[in-house]
Amino acid sequence: MTLTVKGPRTWLGETDCDLADFRAHAGRTTVPADCPTAADIVRNVPLYDAEHLCRLAADPRGRRAIQAELARVLLDGPGIVVFKRAYPDPSVLDRAGAVFDALIEEERAAGTARGDHYAKPGTNDRVWNAVEKLAVRAPEVFTEYHADEMTALVCEAWLGPGYQLTSQVNVVNPGALAQCVHRDYHFGFLTDEHAAAFPAHMHRAAPVLTLQGAVAHCDMPVETGPTMYLPHSQTYEPGYLAWRRPEFRAYFEEHHVQLPLDKGDAVFFSPALFHAAGHNSTADVRRMANLLQISSPFGRSMETVDRERMVNAVFPVLLRRRAEGAPERWLRNVVAACAEGYSFPTNLDLDAPVGGLAPPAPAELVWRALERGASPGELRRELRAAAERRLSRGQATDAGGATP
Repeated sequence: MTLTVKGPRTWLGETDCDLADFRAHAGRTTVPADCPTAADIVRNVPLYDAEHLCRLAADPRGRRAIQAELARVLLDGPGIVVFKRAYPDPSVLDRAGAVFDALIEEERAAGTARGDHYAKPGTNDRVWNAVEKLAVRAPEVFTEYHADEMTALVCEAWLGPGYQLTSQVNVVNPGALAQCVHRDYHFGFLTDEHAAAFPAHMHRAAPVLTLQGAVAHCDMPVETGPTMYLPHSQTYEPGYLAWRRPEFRAYFEEHHVQLPLDKGDAVFFSPALFHAAGHNSTADVRRMANLLQISSPFGRSMETVDRERMVNAVFPVLLRRRAEGAPERWLRNVVAACAEGYSFPTNLDLDAPVGGLAPPAPAELVWRALERGASPGELRRELRAAAERRLSRGQATDAGGATP
């Protein structure tokens, strides 16, 4: 996978989604030369012994060499690594798991339990923003849990220093069906039409801004439905436009791999890898994983801008200019210049996606208000409510508060 422009293709569209081309990417074989430090390669996925990596990484040059290997594997290789025994002390997982279980029960009792982006609502149990909730509820447990060396090693390899970690606990209950195959954040949350509006080089660049991971909080034999992966599929450039197409989904169903995991293992992969949580066919195993989503520190603007304030100042002018016949493109350009155009980051407990994979961005709320001729006061109240939904619950309590 390369970030340079390949030929004249500046934009990607439906006609670029060619299954034969996809097979050439996803049909590649992972060989030992691709991952010389790996302890084993199982079904095209390199498995690393975490204890061995820790010893090698104790030396700065050794750490650099390992991280170079991990970066190559994630970018141009199979796109996925498994760290065996990344969390060697099961009691750390048990203590964190107890906090997560308590949060799930409390949110279920309060009627605020949330579902899954890619599975039927109610199938799985989720804890959104588990990283903050764990820190506030059990800071000692948080420090033990997130001191994990393997997470830091691979995050620095993929994103460099200053990365920003979030986590979402996912419990796949007995009998829960598999997710649909997908790619992930950012482009994986966009519709095909929206994704196609971005130039091809952004499709290539976006995956290097995020790293996906999962920590196994229990033993996960295949019958519990550990995540299904399609190694090497992250190198397919039009993949963010292809993953919903039936022929690509059928190929995934036929060729994906599914590896059993032991409690304490951790998996990390490119968000562009085709993947989906599997079917838990057991009658009594609640398959708990802590899903890690780690972001580059560079996905931010240089200045702090109060866009809500800007919109409230500009909206009366937009209403007047629309009434005077201003072209739609003119109006949209002004909205884009003043309103926040992205749905994230947000508080998914309060700002849940409805009718899509992401809640509406503030810019979308502004445009809808303009189309229906809402009053400035109405938009002001709507934006304030949306802003409050985006805030973390933890920001409403003091440092010693117990609110999750």
